[in-house]
Amino acid sequence: MAFYDGLFNYLGLRDWCDASASTGPVSMADLLKKSKEAGGPPPSFMDAPFPSLDAFHDACRAIPRTRDFTSGIESGFLYIRVALKTVLDPLTQPLSWLLDSSLRLVEISPWWALVVALLLLVYLTSRSWSILALVAAGLLVLGVVDHLHYALQTMAIVFSCTFICILVGIPIGILMAKSERMERLSLPVLDMLQTLPSFVYLIPLIFLFSVTESKLYGIAIILYAVVPVIRLTNLGIRMVDGSVGEAADAFGMDGWQKLFRVEMPLALPSIMAGVNQTIMMALSMVVIASLVSAPGLGVLVLRGINNLELGTGLVAGLGIVLLAIMFDRVSKVSMSRINGTLQPRGERR
Repeated sequence: MAFYDGLFNYLGLRDWCDASASTGPVSMADLLKKSKEAGGPPPSFMDAPFPSLDAFHDACRAIPRTRDFTSGIESGFLYIRVALKTVLDPLTQPLSWLLDSSLRLVEISPWWALVVALLLLVYLTSRSWSILALVAAGLLVLGVVDHLHYALQTMAIVFSCTFICILVGIPIGILMAKSERMERLSLPVLDMLQTLPSFVYLIPLIFLFSVTESKLYGIAIILYAVVPVIRLTNLGIRMVDGSVGEAADAFGMDGWQKLFRVEMPLALPSIMAGVNQTIMMALSMVVIASLVSAPGLGVLVLRGINNLELGTGLVAGLGIVLLAIMFDRVSKVSMSRINGTLQPRGERR
């Protein structure tokens, strides 16, 4: 790092750099290096390596290394961990209750009762016999390979986390649509949540919560999956025709009436598209959350990886694909029904 040694010497910062250096014996090579560089010409930029922290540290011990920087982040997080856990524990406890209750329901209920309830829910939301037959066939396949119980556990987690995402995401999307400042503040956070690798969500949560607590994987799933419903709620309300809002104002509607009677019904197809994407992302995160004790089909995928059981991992992966197809078809048919309901009578086919 002769370039940066010469640079610090040229700038007259050698005494500041050496003040943080160790007081141990100096080797003959270091003495020759210092005598050669002292009073020399200014360093050439052609020989400059990339200005990383480690390169600077090699030339000036007062500058921290990269590992000092990462250790500082870890120490800072551990310093506030107790206070952060004290605040987050009561706020996230309802999530644990919801997940534990959903999984407990899967454990104590007969399989046929859960299947009948699920098929009834599918028919009520889709009103389509073909979609009902698709879901029934998918559940039959999962049952034949003894994966039905794991699939029902995965569904319970996805439904619970999607419910929380809708409960939290739609109000945030509405606030973003109504406030430019809220949108400017929220977009960087949403961009970070959407681009952060899914494994990274688990790292700080492991330090905050016990692996036995269901809120650990629940929070990770919600943070990963809540972004689409927020974005598309904001987009749907902003895309409502301005003349419709003017007509609502002309009829004397206040802000709440205009929101719930005009804007929300017209934005509902966009919101439902966000819910569809949230379900898909929650399902993908459930597999990764199996690393921190999330039950379901992800456990079988993880077992296939750890034990090199090719068949177990592939069959469980195909089961997740089957669940994704069922979720996607049901939600899309539900969206089509909503679009048909919101169209004027003259436009319906």
